Amino acid sequence: MKLERRRQDAGGLTPFRRGMWSPFTELNRLRDEINRVFDEPFGGLTASTGFFGGWAPSVDVYEDKDNVVVKAELPGMKKEEIDVSLAGDTLTICGERKEERESKDAESYRSERSFGRFQRSLTLPQPVDATRIQASYKDGILTITCPKSEEAKRKQIEVKVS
Repeated sequence: MKLERRRQDAGGLTPFRRGMWSPFTELNRLRDEINRVFDEPFGGLTASTGFFGGWAPSVDVYEDKDNVVVKAELPGMKKEEIDVSLAGDTLTICGERKEERESKDAESYRSERSFGRFQRSLTLPQPVDATRIQASYKDGILTITCPKSEEAKRKQIEVKVS
C-alpha cells in the first residue's frame, strides 16, 4: 500500500477527489473483516473471503414483526449457481460466479469484478421456522425471507388492573 502526502495550498490541504485512494475506506474494510472474523463461528479457522482474498457478496439483514430478511447482492449469477442452507441459527449463502471472457484477442485495461467461489455465513438474530423459509432472486438481488418461530415473536401482554 502506498501512502501519498497531501500537498498544502495557500488556503490549506487540498480535498480528496472522488475516486482517489482514501485511508478511511481501507480502515473501514479492515474493520469489517475483523468484525466478520469475530462474528462468524470459526471465522479464523475457515478460508477467508473479502479483504484477504476471494470475494463475498454484500448483504443486508433486517427484521420486522414476523420475519428476518436477508438480501445479498449477486449480480450476473443464475439461480442454479446459488445455494442457500440453514443449520441451527446459521444461514449460509454460497456459490460460484464464472468469469466472462468477451474476446480472446482483447486487451484488458481494468478488471474490478470478482469471480470464483464464495461463501457467506450469517448468524440470524432470532430463531426462525426452517420449514417456511423462502428465497427469491430478481435483478441481481437474492432475498431470503425467514419467518420467525412462534417462540421468537414478540407477544403483547395485557396488564390487568385489580
